[in-house]
Amino acid sequence: MNTILIGIIVANVLISYKGFNDLAFFRKYEFHVGSIRAGEQIRMFSSGFLHVDMMHLFFNMLTLWFFAPVVINYLGNFSFGLIYIASLIFGSLLTMMFHKNDYNYRAVGASGAVTGILYSAILLQPDMMLGIFFIIPMPAYLFGIGYLLYSIYGMRAKNDNIGHTAHFGGAIGGYLITLLKEPSMLTTNTLMVVLLAIPIVILFVMAKAGKL
Repeated sequence: MNTILIGIIVANVLISYKGFNDLAFFRKYEFHVGSIRAGEQIRMFSSGFLHVDMMHLFFNMLTLWFFAPVVINYLGNFSFGLIYIASLIFGSLLTMMFHKNDYNYRAVGASGAVTGILYSAILLQPDMMLGIFFIIPMPAYLFGIGYLLYSIYGMRAKNDNIGHTAHFGGAIGGYLITLLKEPSMLTTNTLMVVLLAIPIVILFVMAKAGKL
């Protein structure tokens, strides 16, 4: 049992549970563009520990539980914690960048931080196989690329309540920090580094072209 991983999960469970039962608490600490622009920057961090419901919380924590050990085994506890927190912040910053003029935009969830850990794990162990729906085998790197391409579609479609932008920001955080920690991957695992960068490049090209 890793104490940092357990601590993060416990914090998410306790804070989310408080939010489930206390709407005022939930509203005070959720990601809300208008409130953040008014000076409540704490929401960019606190929103990452709130969830909409038990299913949202369970899915994020289960994903974290699966991928965190890879990052911990390769990089250690400190780097795991750093990637988790930095990916949470990256997710909030990218969300703020894309939605800064939408004062009513709201979001919660650890998805940005968890996606950062997922992307880091894929970089560190690209030959890892995932079981989609616990049944269908898929290489981890294909899942990572597909997940971010779907996030781009979600950002364009704007037809659900999922914080796709935070997922993307978290992935960027996990990607960059992992490469800073293990720069040798640029030469020893160049193909995977390039492949995982493709959705990130597509995102910023589309943003520059006004397609998002």
